[in-house]
Amino acid sequence: MISRQLVLTYLYLLIYICLSSGVILFNKWVLSPKYFKFPFPITLTMIHMAFSGIVTFFLVRVFKVVAPVKMTFHIYATCVIPISAFFASSLWFGNTAYLYISVAFIQMLKALMPVATFIMAVFCGTDKLRWDLFLNMVLVSVGVVVSSYGEIHFNVIGTLYQVTGIFAEALRLVLTQVLLQKKGLTLNPITSLYYIAPCSFIFLFIPWYLLEKPEMDVTQIQFNYSIFFLNALSAFALNISIFLVIGRTGAVTIRVAGVLKDWILIALSTIIFPESVITSLNIIGYAVALSCVVLYNYLKMKDVRANQLPADNNSDRATKDKKSSSMFRPDNSMDNSDGTVAGGLASEAAAVDEEAPLIPSARLSYVTRTQTGSSSNR
Repeated sequence: MISRQLVLTYLYLLIYICLSSGVILFNKWVLSPKYFKFPFPITLTMIHMAFSGIVTFFLVRVFKVVAPVKMTFHIYATCVIPISAFFASSLWFGNTAYLYISVAFIQMLKALMPVATFIMAVFCGTDKLRWDLFLNMVLVSVGVVVSSYGEIHFNVIGTLYQVTGIFAEALRLVLTQVLLQKKGLTLNPITSLYYIAPCSFIFLFIPWYLLEKPEMDVTQIQFNYSIFFLNALSAFALNISIFLVIGRTGAVTIRVAGVLKDWILIALSTIIFPESVITSLNIIGYAVALSCVVLYNYLKMKDVRANQLPADNNSDRATKDKKSSSMFRPDNSMDNSDGTVAGGLASEAAAVDEEAPLIPSARLSYVTRTQTGSSSNR
């Protein structure tokens, strides 16, 4: 018989795939001038941040579903604020791209995420320039270029918005590693939103006031509160699903689910939005890019495991020494920290989604674990 735990694991993965695809398609439908006709991506992102901030406040402070981390003013000012700025920017530019290009083409451009993260990591000194990885990144870029060449409705502005959002997200991932992980902070998707969402809302308020508020005053758009509530709820539910998946699967599983989700999303977008047309060059270019991304993740995870072996051996040796010494001290209490379990689960997360900030996956997905020198933060 199939175990209940296995069924729950696949159920959580299915929920993650559905919600991740649903949020992207929902955002496209809301922002598209052809459908819901709400072309204000900053406003939509601010609604998400406000909703997430309020709900996570109740989850963390009132219902105590998860415990808050020890956050000092210095850490918040030097770490959370700059990370929130780049997170807000990545959401702003990424959502703006929906106004100009199709969901399918956006997913194809997102294959550039490892390239952008690798460049930022090398630039910031958290990763070394290796020729095998560099060649892999070149092939990813070639695949994206081929896919872009095959795009029928290619739009320069939309492409620039999406690529800018990708690089903002890549810089945010590297900053997460440099600023938070070195301080030993571990944030799951719920606690990360608890700290990041309010700060991101404030950062988005300035461009919203300058760019979108004047136009909204002129057009006098009527808010459909039920639609925006469902949209924000879907985005927040995506974070909850990631939180559940993290606890049951590893980085490899959720990455495979992410690849499957991308192909499903591309197929669904052509059905829901008929103006989105996929050509053979789109498919060939994206398949090449995605294959290289999978190879890149494999190489990085292989490096992580190889570098973990000496550390694990040292840990086992220390544990044996500790046990042998305790034989001569029967009354000695053996300390056992459960924090390593939480940190290990946190580092297993490997999804970079529109509304999932600071998922502690950046390191395992894009940057080697051994170069951080500390436990993982997302």
